[in-house]
Amino acid sequence: MRIINSMETRTPVAQGKRRAANLSVDADLLREAKEFQIKLSQLFEAALREAVCQRKAEKWREENHAAIDSYNEHIARHGVFGDDLRSF
Repeated sequence: MRIINSMETRTPVAQGKRRAANLSVDADLLREAKEFQIKLSQLFEAALREAVCQRKAEKWREENHAAIDSYNEHIARHGVFGDDLRSF
């Protein structure tokens, strides 16, 4: 069994404090979003949460790269516990 990525890619929605943020958005795009009743705060927060989660996963992989490679090399050389006992 190799380790590929053990970081969770989704994080639960936090119900924390909210802060106002000023953003610049293309005027035509903003008009269209309002026409489609897109809730900008929810969309921005979801996209920002996903971007932060991806960065955390990348950082975790970088920090644990050596240990994961070492583990995978060990498994490649020695197999996993019980390999000789299983029938499939």
